[in-house]
Amino acid sequence: MNNENKRRNFLKQCGLTAVPFMIPGIGMSALPFETGTENQPTNNPTAVNFIFDGLSLDPKQYLEKLTTISNTHPIEPDFYGNGGATKALEEEFARLTGKEKAIYLPTGTMANQLAIKLLNGTNTKALVPENSHVFRDEADAAQSVHGKRLIPVGKGQSTFSLEDLKTKISYLEHEEVFKSGLGTVVIENPVRRADGRVVPMETIQAIASYCKQQGYKIHLDGARLHIAAAYTGVSIAEYAAQFDTVYISLYKYLNASGGAILCGDAAVIDQVSHQVKILGGTVFQSWNQTAMALHYLKGIEERWQQVIKSTQTLITELNTIEGVNISSLDKGTNIYDLRLREDINLKDLAMYLYNEHNIWLGRANDQGIVKFTVNESLLTRNLNDIINAWKKGVKSVRKEG
Repeated sequence: MNNENKRRNFLKQCGLTAVPFMIPGIGMSALPFETGTENQPTNNPTAVNFIFDGLSLDPKQYLEKLTTISNTHPIEPDFYGNGGATKALEEEFARLTGKEKAIYLPTGTMANQLAIKLLNGTNTKALVPENSHVFRDEADAAQSVHGKRLIPVGKGQSTFSLEDLKTKISYLEHEEVFKSGLGTVVIENPVRRADGRVVPMETIQAIASYCKQQGYKIHLDGARLHIAAAYTGVSIAEYAAQFDTVYISLYKYLNASGGAILCGDAAVIDQVSHQVKILGGTVFQSWNQTAMALHYLKGIEERWQQVIKSTQTLITELNTIEGVNISSLDKGTNIYDLRLREDINLKDLAMYLYNEHNIWLGRANDQGIVKFTVNESLLTRNLNDIINAWKKGVKSVRKEG
């Protein structure tokens, strides 16, 4: 079996059969190393992945989980987004965020873009972080579909400050002849392209206060907002109170196969379903996603506190292994920097961890750093087993080297 077929088989086993080279923001540096199905873990323990924000359930696991959920509390279907598990999820997110209403959308891109469109009204400009998903990963939808112009702020930074925002607004006011109007400011938190770093609450509050004074609307791309809340101690409701609209993903860590939730005032949210229909995004049923997300939403705060506690123990123990160094990031959340000494071959270690223990480790970036991401999969296995697997793996790799 050639390397390409091996890679595809492993990606298939991990539920990544879509062409991995096209996964935005992940790239091959974050994907597992190549292996073959003939070398899958012999004892088939639950996977622990240090790559994604969630459990990364494969199709079999996903179906089994849905069945378990339905056996406990029968899943009620929705019809075109009305009723059933979808309505229940929307109501729960409205409660969590403290907003009047919430609505399910098929993608986060659609949630972000429709929020900007509706908040902007007749204004054509929206200020967005230069390194944000909205600016870099949404295929110029604001311009090509909605007639809105995205103005990037904070190039080269994990986020932008109030002063950065004021400077950009001043430039637009004094240097552009045709003033078509700024309507919306967007913040992403946590920041994916900054390895999950959070935007400080004082920065958010300062920007939100200024926007309110100036009459600008403000939208939060909070795809991973629960993770930010877990690491900062700022509640979802506290974050959401600073914004007119908030988007939260259903699959990053809520383990649905897709989907998004947009929360805000009824005056905005009540317009969304018609806009989704115009864009061809209305689906007959979405319960298979919303029921899964609703299940994992329950108790998420407590579970992530367990993840954080387990991570502290894990990293402390792994850092006692000679040649292994895992460090936290300034304003970081669930992503750490893993560095291995030269005598420890990363690929060999990753292959050992996967083949022998079903533990997934990603590739290194150009600086030789592996982005070590923790998630709820840590809670599915005995922590000592994970630690011992690493110790055995490093010893085996170093000995063979």
